[in-house]
Amino acid sequence: MTKIIKQISLFSENKPGRLAKIANVLGAQNINIRAFTIAESGDFGIVRLVVDHPDKAHEVLKSAGFTVSETDVIGIEIADEPGSMNEIAELFAAGNLNIDYAYAFIGKNQKAILIARVSDLKAALTFLNGKNIPLLEINDLL
Repeated sequence: MTKIIKQISLFSENKPGRLAKIANVLGAQNINIRAFTIAESGDFGIVRLVVDHPDKAHEVLKSAGFTVSETDVIGIEIADEPGSMNEIAELFAAGNLNIDYAYAFIGKNQKAILIARVSDLKAALTFLNGKNIPLLEINDLL
């Protein structure tokens, strides 16, 4: 099975209450946010979310008036210790794989989880699988 995580991205005004609105829309539909990041650009920002029901989240956020898209990302489990990020970054460099953006958090099993959007998803999956790097799917994050 291919280990791909669907990430929800939405374009939002950069003003008080917008994150609360997003969280309210998802919470009202019993959609759990597992990870998120916000990148701002002046008056607007991009909110990227990993949720337990991405298709449903896409639908309800769009219905609530947000501009929403889905992106395939990979989830990589790494040790939560100094040097682990360097190891995975060096591995990406050795495989000539570019990370477009990434964010990380500590998962339920106390391992660090790196969510990464890569420029060539197929090449990254093939390369990382060949190196026995633990790749995750959304159920691994719940």
